[in-house]
Amino acid sequence: MLTRRKTVRKYIRFYGQVQAVGFRWTAMQAAKLYGVTGWVRNEYDDSVSMEIQGTERQIDDVIAAIERGTYIVIDRMEVKKLETVEEERGFRVRYH
Repeated sequence: MLTRRKTVRKYIRFYGQVQAVGFRWTAMQAAKLYGVTGWVRNEYDDSVSMEIQGTERQIDDVIAAIERGTYIVIDRMEVKKLETVEEERGFRVRYH
């Protein structure tokens, strides 16, 4: 019997060498590849924040793809679970 994979949404804050290294572009490409929705943006404290929605596996795959970025160095991440957004479509870069 096939079971439906549960969709989750997470807020993730990335710290390290994450700005001016192609992080947002890499996140966009990985999001498209793995079929997740959400957004990514630079923060004023040189971190990057993201809301990402998909299965746990899809989210893990996106993060792994980001970590493989040439100049990206993630020192740590803060993760919070959020309520899913049913009507959300696509993944985008957000600006303040």
